[in-house]
Amino acid sequence: MAVKNAMTADFLRSAYGGESAAHMRYLIWGDMAGKEGFPNIKRLFEAIAYAEWAHADNHFRELGEQVGPATVTAGAEFGAGKTVDNLQGAINGEKHEVEQMYPVYLNAAQFQKEEGAARAFRFALEAEKIHVKLFEQARAAAMQGKDMELGEVYICPVCGYTEAGPVPDKCPVCGVKKEKFKAF
Repeated sequence: MAVKNAMTADFLRSAYGGESAAHMRYLIWGDMAGKEGFPNIKRLFEAIAYAEWAHADNHFRELGEQVGPATVTAGAEFGAGKTVDNLQGAINGEKHEVEQMYPVYLNAAQFQKEEGAARAFRFALEAEKIHVKLFEQARAAAMQGKDMELGEVYICPVCGYTEAGPVPDKCPVCGVKKEKFKAF
């Protein structure tokens, strides 16, 4: 399943780097949110960190047999502030992926007939749209000095689809059965 086109391979590497960085950043910011007294925001960061791991895993696997060194340039939010600031950083990063990065990567992969890469980019794009909304809800609460109202959060381990509420019978993005979802 190796990617044939250099541009799509570069986009997969870049997306892998960005998702890997987001995964770690959200774990760090989640710890900080917990220390500031926002246990639900901490849990949200942890859940979305897992979704970002799923995206990175998909991008990495799509590169297939392309083994060797690569410099990976990926846009990312850096630094750590108060939870309100970290949530804004998360919103900025997710919006960049939804409005800029993934639409371009997806279109290129489709144009180059790289079906696996297109699927990985589409999976990530759909999840990132949800992440923006959840982080905006969390930030609105944190701006008032409150933790967000949050029940269980479910993450699809295949595509990273995120559901804050009842787990769907099957993933609306990739079709995985609800028994496979990870609960946070």
